Amino acid sequence: MSLQEAVPGSFDGQHGLGEEDRALVEGVLAHALRPLAKAITLIESSRPDHQRRAEAVLQALLPHTGRALRLGISGVPGVGKSTFIEALGLYLVERGHRVAVLAVDPSSSVSGGSILGDKTRMERLSRDPRAFIRPSPSAGSLGGVAEKTRETMLVCEAAGFDVVIVETVGVGQSETAVANMTDMFVLLQLPNAGDDLQGIKKGIMELADLIVINKADADPAAAMRAKAQLETALHMLRPPHPDWRVPVLLVSALKGEGLDRFWETVLAFRDTMQKNGALAEKRRHQALAWMWERIDAELKRRFRQHPAVRTMLPAIERDVESGRLAPVVAARRLLDASQTISQ
Repeated sequence: MSLQEAVPGSFDGQHGLGEEDRALVEGVLAHALRPLAKAITLIESSRPDHQRRAEAVLQALLPHTGRALRLGISGVPGVGKSTFIEALGLYLVERGHRVAVLAVDPSSSVSGGSILGDKTRMERLSRDPRAFIRPSPSAGSLGGVAEKTRETMLVCEAAGFDVVIVETVGVGQSETAVANMTDMFVLLQLPNAGDDLQGIKKGIMELADLIVINKADADPAAAMRAKAQLETALHMLRPPHPDWRVPVLLVSALKGEGLDRFWETVLAFRDTMQKNGALAEKRRHQALAWMWERIDAELKRRFRQHPAVRTMLPAIERDVESGRLAPVVAARRLLDASQTISQ
């Protein structure tokens, strides 16, 4: 299929696609993994010319996105998240699905993070041609990592992956970032919940559409106690959706036990959210939020690169740090300088 046939009326030059990028788009739409990887590398590049090309590629692929189920997964350290995701991925590909696994790890740019870790952690799944695993982009800030991951998710959808799993590798705000780019957010827990539910933050509990107690086979009695504790805690929280009560499931990813029930629950959630219009509304809201996040980031980047700001900034930062200049006054001076010079 040619590019013009794949996306009628989309390639009259408005996207600025060169021959190389046309071939890249055609390869992605043909579900070829090599062009997919090259497109993602282009997206993750920080070079301005690459960013412009990546935007054109994304716009060309956009009509072929949005059909996948987007699943966010997080969990406490040691919960067996990699084992769970690999078991789920293998379960899904055996049932005819194509699965992409993406990671959000803000620490990867500093520590090396998951740059080499993901494929070694999910060795069996990474060898399956029906699956695609991409380590976290090393974009520095959480916002940068999340932005690149969102764009990668769209490219994977255009490449025919109908289930996209986005996992949090870092801690802190990464759970919120993943919940804000997916249809359903799953929280993995250990069976020994303890006195304070492993110190689960209330905010993370409120994000969850489904809670899974992994390694339930290790201590079934403890798993049942943890399930009861979590269900009690959930009753005290406002449900994320009026038509959905957050379930707590028991799973053993190592033994493959409970995956049937897990996937049935995911599909039940999707069907419920589709019928009441909540899923479409959530995606519309996410798309607008992504646009404004990008605008905010780009305005900040351009502001910092402005010649007047770059000249004034070191001295103003010293004055703010020493207490000689109020932060609000410093901000106003820099903003005024950038506007005056650029007009």
